[in-house]
Amino acid sequence: MKDSAGLTQNRPQIFADYLAMTSLVRIDQQLLSSLSQRARQHSRRRLNHNFHEPPDVFNRMLNAIEPDSYICPHRHQHPPLEESFLVLRGAGAVIVFADTGELEDILVLDSRRQCWGVEIPAERYHTILSRAVGSVFYEVKQGPYDPQRAKEFAPWAPLEGTPEALAHLQRLHRWVDQAQQM
Repeated sequence: MKDSAGLTQNRPQIFADYLAMTSLVRIDQQLLSSLSQRARQHSRRRLNHNFHEPPDVFNRMLNAIEPDSYICPHRHQHPPLEESFLVLRGAGAVIVFADTGELEDILVLDSRRQCWGVEIPAERYHTILSRAVGSVFYEVKQGPYDPQRAKEFAPWAPLEGTPEALAHLQRLHRWVDQAQQM
């Protein structure tokens, strides 16, 4: 199985143990902590744990994201796909943009507050930020997963790994800070 960067992911023994014990897959603190710890060690500062295989009709995954992880604004247009996020631990923010890059909406997700999830309409540019160390989200979108068509990156946003990406990430965090003060 390959992650979004095309790197092979091996499920650690802890995940194999879950599958061997029962047909149920537990989503518990042990799983979230293990995934978060591995995300903090990953160069992208985030890591998925997929419950699906690439050809599955529904993609279901845990997404551990650290606050210093930059996810380039993108949309799912070909084919148009909705995407849902639920915060299981920590906090995050979903930011939605107009096609021109103008800010349209910010929704803060916090496992300790009143808003835990969001469904993002198809064809809308968006990004998700982690707002707390150890944040883990449950993500669902329609499959099958095709890495060549999964995302269309916003032409007005810096790509991940570029020198401009860090400054853009900091700007996004400031926007969320300002939105929370309103």
